[in-house]
Amino acid sequence: QRCSMSEHPTRMQGKTKSLFKYGGQCRREFGHLPDNITVLEGERVTLRCRIDEEVTHKAWLNRSNILFTGTDKWSLDKRVTLANSNNSDFSIHIDEVQVTDEGPYTCSFQANNKPRIAHVYLIVQVPARIVNISKNVSVNEGENVNLYCLAVGRPEPTVTWKDQKYGLVSDGEFLDITEIKRQQAEDYECITNNGVASPDQRKVKVTVNYPPLITDMKNMPAHLGKTAILRCEAMAVPPASFEWYKDDHRPVESDNTLRIKNEKTRSLLLFTNVTEKHFGNYTCFASNRLGASNASMLLFRKPIHLPALCFHHRCHFCQSISPSSVLWPPLFFLISPCHH
Repeated sequence: QRCSMSEHPTRMQGKTKSLFKYGGQCRREFGHLPDNITVLEGERVTLRCRIDEEVTHKAWLNRSNILFTGTDKWSLDKRVTLANSNNSDFSIHIDEVQVTDEGPYTCSFQANNKPRIAHVYLIVQVPARIVNISKNVSVNEGENVNLYCLAVGRPEPTVTWKDQKYGLVSDGEFLDITEIKRQQAEDYECITNNGVASPDQRKVKVTVNYPPLITDMKNMPAHLGKTAILRCEAMAVPPASFEWYKDDHRPVESDNTLRIKNEKTRSLLLFTNVTEKHFGNYTCFASNRLGASNASMLLFRKPIHLPALCFHHRCHFCQSISPSSVLWPPLFFLISPCHH
């Protein structure tokens, strides 16, 4: 327990009180259970032993190891020093506390030919820290993934895996994903905490590879002499490579009227000046090392809509016609604009 009392040592029913201090004064009586002093690894701790009567002998012990007898130092550890040595204060410092310093300490002295002993138990805490974690992994869809995250600390830390995309949490050092799906590709975060300091956290990136899937394709109309675009979009990891074929499976190549533009997830056929030869069926072929996918789309001539025409001098009925249905030479005496 951490202590904050500031009373001076006194006598009580003939017994001497001994004070131990860490960040304040802590009082206990002989014969009581040991005080606990908690300190972080690397900090300095002061163990105080205050005496209010004349003593003949005094000593500090760690377990059965003698640290000091009076002002004589027995410990070979340079981190352990005598803070004060007088008739009322027999305190010691331990610098840069280590985990191995944890344990019982005893202040012992003899007064009036009677032994006096006071105990304190030093608890050394260590913030939780990740010491070993899986590297970033790349797997194919459907495979199993096993991640690990090992942490140390005092007291024993908890370890939690967090799904960054969906916020799902899994307790324990190991995270197993069976038959992983492409939607599960993301960063997985390991968090360890023991309440001593801020949590330690690190991420593992999981990449899921899968073959291309074409997701965007549609037939497109075009006018002669105008521009047009055919789009082919494919989702894939690693990204897909694209190829275009036309009608009789001839590869499409760029020229002064047609340009192929490949991007990360899609390929574009850019027609800068549509001619008769450009109309027809186009096939987009997307592939990566895991497979391939293809889809076809049509570039067709956009119909030209003409005004509705009458086929009777009294305009009893009207009809919309296409260029192919126009009589030639035109029979103007039969055909006239339709007025409703």
